[in-house]
Amino acid sequence: MTSRPAANPTVDRRRFLSRAFQATGLLLLAGCDNLSRSDWFQALLGKTEQVTKEAQRVLSPRQAMAKEFTLDDLSPVFPANGTSDPESEEYQALAKNGFAGWKLEIGGLVQTPSRLSLDELRALPSRTQITRHDCVEGWSAIAKWKGGKLSELLERVRPLPSARYIVFHCADPDEDGRPYYESIDFEDAHHPQTILAYEINDLALPIQHGAPVRLRVERQLGYKQAKYIMRIELVESFESIAGGKGGYWEDQGYEWYAGI
Repeated sequence: MTSRPAANPTVDRRRFLSRAFQATGLLLLAGCDNLSRSDWFQALLGKTEQVTKEAQRVLSPRQAMAKEFTLDDLSPVFPANGTSDPESEEYQALAKNGFAGWKLEIGGLVQTPSRLSLDELRALPSRTQITRHDCVEGWSAIAKWKGGKLSELLERVRPLPSARYIVFHCADPDEDGRPYYESIDFEDAHHPQTILAYEINDLALPIQHGAPVRLRVERQLGYKQAKYIMRIELVESFESIAGGKGGYWEDQGYEWYAGI
């Protein structure tokens, strides 16, 4: 999934409601749309998501690796759905200059705020992996990614003890001008396969795939793979960020934890 999934949030929400009821041993009722508007039911969904998240981590240990493939498995085409060319004036100016002036800002609850150029990001310890991208819309594609390890970047900026989440602020706004953002926790941030990718299939990441840098967090669904990253912020909570749910699509009703 890219930064702008075309999936219908209502359809996706109903899928999640069904999963939530199955997890709690209840039957999905025809009136689930009315239920979903109630405060108590929203609280139930939040608790169910946490149960699902914790259950998955019990069954699949923290450092379990997503399946990796071979060069023979590469998909002939890796779809570039969602935003393919951000309309932000700042982004367009950077792209016109080949991202020579791009700087990745890392701040928030850190001891050493930093700004890294693309060359400096490339100088970090990197990882190359061939993995499958699973989209909530139902399609999958396999690609080869190379990028700097997010864990190495976090070690460089030295998070404060109060930091709980890593938030990725992106260049692509929606039709109403709201910027895309996404987040993960420290468990996923320190996973060996979580990288800030700057190459796909041995080529510099093209604009349609999120240039100059996108997130790859391989054990989660595609809408967590933020593109066009401009700034990383370490926070204690999401309360003061956009809709307060930890991501652009989460603010629209998607699950925050999209583990696969």
